[in-house]
Amino acid sequence: MGMDVVDYEIKGAEMQFVEVELDPGEAAVGEAGSLFFMDAGLSLETVFGDGSADQGGLFGKLLGAGKRLLTGDSLFTTVYTNRSASKQRVAFAAPYPGKILAMDLRRLGGTLLCQKESFLCAARGVSLGLAFQQRLSVGFFGGEGFIMQRLDGDGMAFIHAGGTCLKRELAPGQTLLVDAGCLVAYTPSVSFEIQYVGGIKTALFGGEGLFFAKLSGPGAVWLQSLPFSRLASRVFAAAPQTGGHRREEGGLLSGLAGASAVGGLVSGLVSGDDD
Repeated sequence: MGMDVVDYEIKGAEMQFVEVELDPGEAAVGEAGSLFFMDAGLSLETVFGDGSADQGGLFGKLLGAGKRLLTGDSLFTTVYTNRSASKQRVAFAAPYPGKILAMDLRRLGGTLLCQKESFLCAARGVSLGLAFQQRLSVGFFGGEGFIMQRLDGDGMAFIHAGGTCLKRELAPGQTLLVDAGCLVAYTPSVSFEIQYVGGIKTALFGGEGLFFAKLSGPGAVWLQSLPFSRLASRVFAAAPQTGGHRREEGGLLSGLAGASAVGGLVSGLVSGDDD
């Protein structure tokens, strides 16, 4: 079965969603838990594996599911098929603030490598696979960039980038150093390596980690300004149970309330001793 050619529209600013229009007989594949809304004329089917049109029987489905498990995704995907006689719409929402990127795999040479958990949805026929970095250094020190998702086909796929997204076209031999978590996607012609930041003081106190992702052209690279891991660590550090303080409770009133509570406790202790 060939790729379905779908019409789409990306809406919203900080929290975006993509609305896909399906002609009769067309279908879209969505990541589990990404559905925003859908028209009543669509049928919904949860499938084991990556939801591609041809997975080669039970073994193919098991292999596809195993690949998705390694990338941190659900073992299941959901297929939305238009079985009515008119156009129907289905929408998929971004999981956190950022941008949804529409990737035409046909124009990208048929393959795109992207950060795990960045896949949102695609036209039926796009295959979701797994790509290990070949270099041993990336395996040991690459962190988030070691295991990548591989999207194959000639249809539309939609991925999500945190914060602001930047696309860079690298010329042959041109090199870019980035934090591994800030890498969203790149074409297979780009070389991915790991480079030490250099200098003990920089490595220990620079706050950027010990290694950079070294990307060399030719090819296209997509970067994100707010990786989910960075967002999660900031939220966790600010949580009250980990010693963080809620900003809305800060300031003078918070200080007075705290002082009042301490004063009341001391007063109670003193009164108890007098009795």
